[in-house]
Order: sequence, then C-alpha cells, then structure tokens
Amino acid sequence: MTTVVNLKTKFDDLFIKEGMSGHDAYLQAIDQTKKVVADVLVQARGPFSGETPQMIQRAVKEMKLATEKGQPLEVVLEDVATLLLHSIQVNHKACIGHLHCPPLVPALAAEMVISAANQSLDSWDQSSSATYLEQELIDWLCNRLGLGENADGTFTSGGTQSNYMGLLLARDAFCEKQWNWNVQKKGLPPEARRLRILCSEAAHFTVEKSASQLGLGEDAVILVSTDRHQRMSLTDLKEKLRILKAENLLPYALVGTCGTTDFGSIDPLLHMAKAAKENGLWFHVDAAYGGALMLSHNDHHRLRGIEQADSITADFHKLFFQPISCGAFLLKERKQFKHISYHADYLNPEQDDEEGLLHLVNKSVQTTRRFDALKLFMSLRAVGLDRFGEMIDHTIELARKTAQLMKESRFFTVINAEPEINAVVFRYEPSFLKNNFDALNKQIHSELLQGGKALLAKTMHEGELYLKFTLLNPRVTMEDMKKLIADIAELGETIHRREGKSS
Repeated sequence: MTTVVNLKTKFDDLFIKEGMSGHDAYLQAIDQTKKVVADVLVQARGPFSGETPQMIQRAVKEMKLATEKGQPLEVVLEDVATLLLHSIQVNHKACIGHLHCPPLVPALAAEMVISAANQSLDSWDQSSSATYLEQELIDWLCNRLGLGENADGTFTSGGTQSNYMGLLLARDAFCEKQWNWNVQKKGLPPEARRLRILCSEAAHFTVEKSASQLGLGEDAVILVSTDRHQRMSLTDLKEKLRILKAENLLPYALVGTCGTTDFGSIDPLLHMAKAAKENGLWFHVDAAYGGALMLSHNDHHRLRGIEQADSITADFHKLFFQPISCGAFLLKERKQFKHISYHADYLNPEQDDEEGLLHLVNKSVQTTRRFDALKLFMSLRAVGLDRFGEMIDHTIELARKTAQLMKESRFFTVINAEPEINAVVFRYEPSFLKNNFDALNKQIHSELLQGGKALLAKTMHEGELYLKFTLLNPRVTMEDMKKLIADIAELGETIHRREGKSS
C-alpha cells in the first residue's frame, strides 16, 4: 500500500487545499472580508461619498498596488474599505440613477461559491455539473418566453455581448441563405456593403457598435423614428423598408427594444415580428432591461410578441437583482449556433460531440467563462418566483406613482408620465422660471451627488438636459420618493435664488 505524504510548503496559506490548514485559511479570509464589506455597506449614510473625482483618483494613486514581501490580508482590506468600497453605494435607496441594481443576498452567496470553485464553462471537464445546470436554466428561460422546443442559448457578460451575438448570427445566416456564403471560412462577401440593420432611434448604442465590429460599419444601421412614447414607429419602419428596397440595399435584421435605457419603453414587438417575417428579416429583441417582465405578475403581457423573436438579449444584473455580470443570449433555432462553433482538439473535439458530451464553448464567443448561472439558480430557489414578481411589480408601480405625483406638481415636467417599466425622465421646470433649465438641472444633479443625498442620472431629450430616476431597488417606498421630490424642488429653488443674487 502506497502512503501519500502531504508535505507542507511555504505556499499552503495562499490556497484552498486538502486538509484543515487550507480550510482554516479560507474561512479566516472570508470572515475578515465579510466583516469589512458588511460594516461599510451597512453604515453607508448616502449613495455617494461626496468626494470629487480628483480626490478619489489621487487617493487611489497613492495606494500601494504591490509589495515585495506581502502584507497581512487585514491590512490590505483596510485600503479596500477606505478607498474602494465607500464611494458608490448601489445598495442605498437613494442610488437610483442607472440600470445598476442592488444585488440579492443569495446571489452574493453564490459569488463566493463561484469564485472558490473557479470552474470554467467552456468544456465539460472544467465544469461538469455546472455545464448541465446552465443548460437547464437556459431551457427554463426559453420555455418561459415561449421560444419553442428548438430553442437554446448561453449565459453572457450582458447586453453588449448578447446584442453582438444576435447580429453576428443574423449576418452569417443571411449570407448563407442569400449567397450560399460561409462567412466563417471566407470572410465577408463582396455584397456585404449592401447589408442593413434596422432599429429605433432609442435602441441601445451597441447595435451600432456591433455593426462596426462586424465589418458592416455604423452606417449600416438604419434608425427608425419613435412615437411620443419612445417606441418604434411602425409607419416609419414601413417607409424605411420601402426606401431600402428602392435603393437596392439588403436589410437583414430588425432589432426591437424591450425596455429602452432612458424611458424603459417597449417597442411594438408583435407588429415588428410580423414585419420581420414578411420582409425576411432576422428579428432580434434587446430585452436586457424589460426581459424581467417574464416574472412580473401584472405586466407580463407587455412581452407579447417576444416569443416570435429569432434571438433575445436578457440581463440578470438589472431587474433580476444579480451581481454584475450576469446575462443571457437566447436563440429560437439552436442550429444557428453553427456560425460560431469551433473545435479544438485539446478542448472540445468533434468526437466528444458524437459521444454526447456537452461543451458550452460551442455556443459562445467566449472561451473561459464564469459559472454565473449559479447566481440566478440560487436566487430563483431562495427567493421564489412569487416574491421575484412582487419585487418587479413594486418598482414599476412605484415609478408610475412617482411620475403621477411629479406631473401634478408645478415644479416638474415629466416626459414619460405613464412609465412602461420603472424609469422616470423629468426635470425641475417650475412655472415661475422661463429659461436656463439645462444649467439649473445640471447643478441640481451635481449638488445632490456631491452632497451624498441622491445619485440620479442625466440624459438628453430633444437636445435638452433632463434627470432620471431608475427605480430598480424594491426597498424604495413612495414615502422615500415624496421626500426626494420635495428635496429636489427645495434645492432647485435654492440654486435659483443663489444664482439670481450672484448675477
């Protein structure tokens, strides 16, 4: 019988390993870290520290990045707590600027498992059971959205990657069908300069970014006008398609947006699906924001038509309350993944496919990839679909009541008085003022942020500056919003008087 001698090395304290010493080193590090993180987050008095960008940059520059002999973890954590954790507090109820959600506790627990296990979701022998759990979640999501039995997908880093994949597969599928041309092998065909993508003026910038990266150029994206609700105009879509045909150009993809970044608007997906089918277009739906309505009890119907999409973007680090990053790309016909599938002998040999081994790298533009599916799995199990739906519905109802309250006030103008999801675009525009609203609202934004009172977003609408609430935090109440609205009105009047005296 051979005896294995476990020799201690000078590196043992740096790794989780067999035996109690590795066990204890890991627990000690976790205990120290969780105390620092919890203390900073629980004691946060506002959504932002109030420090200027220059102050923060200077402090980080002065911090040691590396040491020759190493330091105790608790010393390093002091800098993490002081310089890195206390700045932006996304968990604070007044952090309501961007599509940046407070993460669920079960998902934070999942992050610990993900990082410690460090499995990679490219080949089966690097992830084993994780491979099958991700696949089960993908199947569940496809079923939830009604994509049919041939659907498939993959977890992604978020909307940018998912939108890119949708337009990539759409391009290559079109080239194959139109010209029997294999883009993987031959590159873009000469006729590629005629390819066009249609999306609304309010679509995410990654549609144009993807076109540039796909070798088509930003000019290949045709912007369709929106109606007063910031949804794609079907009349203009029809006109744009007519013009493209007259100019002998080749539209190959139509992008619908389910939750625009600023307004949370949802394009008329059902009518767009029909237009796509009639014109032979790949229908991609960017539901990075609005896809969470699949769990809503009250607004699920707003997704009607998404089941006819050829591909879908969904983000879980928005209204699913997951830590960054966590997203998915869903595909109606799994066979279209052939356009990005490659085989490497050392990783995912074709023989493994024949033997039924599942290598998820075959469906992704990434190779090494985190087990982010675990976060969604643990959240769905621990929180439950009922409470998920209640949280989403609460934020939407909160946005609608907030918009209504501001609409009735003489101090505010609200662009989307009836929000479709949970974004409210507005500005301080009291009846007693006549001009210079851009400068005034910019100052309101700055003083709220620097004072650590609220983190709002700024945006532009028809060439003018507006502010935005993005109400992703289900802990925020209407009482919180009433107080914040009153604070904004008071601050606006104070700034106006102050500026009036100084002029």
